[in-house]
Amino acid sequence: MIWYKNQDHITNWTEVAQYIDQAAKEDEQDRLDAGKEKTGVKLEGITATNPANGEEIPVYIADYVLASYGTEAIMAVPAHDERDFAFAQKFDLEIRYVVRPYVSSTITFNGPENHGGYESPSHALDYVLENESQAIIGSGSLMNSGEFDGMDSEGAKEAIVKKVGGQMTNTYRLRNWSIGRQRYWGVPIPIVYDPEGNAHAVPKEHLPWLLPEDVDHTPTGESPLAKSEELKKRTEEIFGAGWTPEVETMDTFVDSSWYFLRYIDPNNTGSFSSLQAQKDWMPIDIYFGGAEHTTMHLLYSRFWQKALFDLGLVSAEEPYKKRINRGLILGPDGNKMSKSKGNVIDPDEQVSRVGADTVKMYLAFMGPYGEVANYPWDMGGIAGLRRFLERVYGLSEHITEAEPTEMTKLLHKTIAKLEKDIPEYKFNTAISALMVFINQAEKDGLSQNSYTLFLRLLAPFAPHITEELWEQAGNKTSVHLESYPEADTTLLEDEEVTIGVQINGKVRGNITLAPDADETTAVALVREDASLAKYLAEKEPQKVIYKPGRILNLIVPDQKG
Repeated sequence: MIWYKNQDHITNWTEVAQYIDQAAKEDEQDRLDAGKEKTGVKLEGITATNPANGEEIPVYIADYVLASYGTEAIMAVPAHDERDFAFAQKFDLEIRYVVRPYVSSTITFNGPENHGGYESPSHALDYVLENESQAIIGSGSLMNSGEFDGMDSEGAKEAIVKKVGGQMTNTYRLRNWSIGRQRYWGVPIPIVYDPEGNAHAVPKEHLPWLLPEDVDHTPTGESPLAKSEELKKRTEEIFGAGWTPEVETMDTFVDSSWYFLRYIDPNNTGSFSSLQAQKDWMPIDIYFGGAEHTTMHLLYSRFWQKALFDLGLVSAEEPYKKRINRGLILGPDGNKMSKSKGNVIDPDEQVSRVGADTVKMYLAFMGPYGEVANYPWDMGGIAGLRRFLERVYGLSEHITEAEPTEMTKLLHKTIAKLEKDIPEYKFNTAISALMVFINQAEKDGLSQNSYTLFLRLLAPFAPHITEELWEQAGNKTSVHLESYPEADTTLLEDEEVTIGVQINGKVRGNITLAPDADETTAVALVREDASLAKYLAEKEPQKVIYKPGRILNLIVPDQKG
């Protein structure tokens, strides 16, 4: 939140002061909620100057900017921050893109209908840039940045800071962690109070200190444990008349900060987790977490692990080798799911409607797992996955004795694609490759061997339907006991490829040649093709841009293309 000390220059100070008073009453966590509707007030009478280019920019006070963040006054980046983007849209502010991402397919799109009916991720990116339809998060190359255009965005930060006379700093924020909660679920706190109100730890012989079961959850303004006669009786029987139990529970983050240690040694009655079991299993290789827990759970679980390590109770100082954060699945309206908004999707209802495999594949198809992005639930999208699985169920009707060579090659290219995508958690592109294979198999047919290989490929994504089809194919064991297919590398290379030919940047036709053909061969094929040769008009290309197996672009002088 911006705090401007000289109120005399602000001509709408009364409005600003009212907003400050209103924002001060809000909970900090609520203010940080990405789904919260953005509010703010423009400071009339003053402007700020962008030190990088000298432009004057308006100044707003907004509750989603915290006083503890940076210097309290920040430069908003609406094109590359989702909260700033929502704020800019609300107040009709300019949205100027300055970073073009390196891999456009990693951007979250809400569907072709919202992005100009795009034909590819790169087209969709162009649509976003032209129509200011969403924030683009992540690194890339700079654009609209003057002398810094083309620089890597991460490397450019230091150069820009140097130009404006600033310095790079790190700001660390520490807050007290209040773990007490006035609710039933959570860890009961093993503390009791004597008649004088002094706190005492429950002795070890009375641990674990379990939650009572006679709890009334009716909201009365007091903790549910305060209404438990069972807990009061237990406390007095152990400690004496007049002794009372602690009636708060610990925050559930206390549970989730170490539960994995118990998972690896669940039947141990002597300790919560033996050091031997931990040496066998810890630290965790990889941990997927929601973006909302990037700070909280990651911070708490690492703190908990380090404290236990200092006490000699765990074998590893860090709980995870690697953590990957995931975004949110939004409601169909693009907002965070909330009962109050009426946009909650019940996964059980979806499973009963279209099947578990469909829901599972739809969640994997939404976008790459290894990147933070928010995905609106799309009923049309889940219907598309259902149709795909229905086509899989009918794939056996296309089995033929004589499989075309190109189908065999496509299968092994698909296997190679999944071998690369699955370890990188790019399940969406892996599923796309399976869809491409299905399309071609329905046209050209496939062998029995290719059919069973395909079922093994699909099995991790759709475990139920593949198990059924595997059995129908005459197999006596589970498909999930089979080894995963490996690509035959001798079938991955194409003998010939067809590539587009551009004349001065416009596609004018195609040529077919060997994937590793050199530039001279490619240009010669253009001259041999009458429909392409006319654009050269006996002239030598001024410049040739050739990427073997991909594209050929000829720059011809005095030729408009």
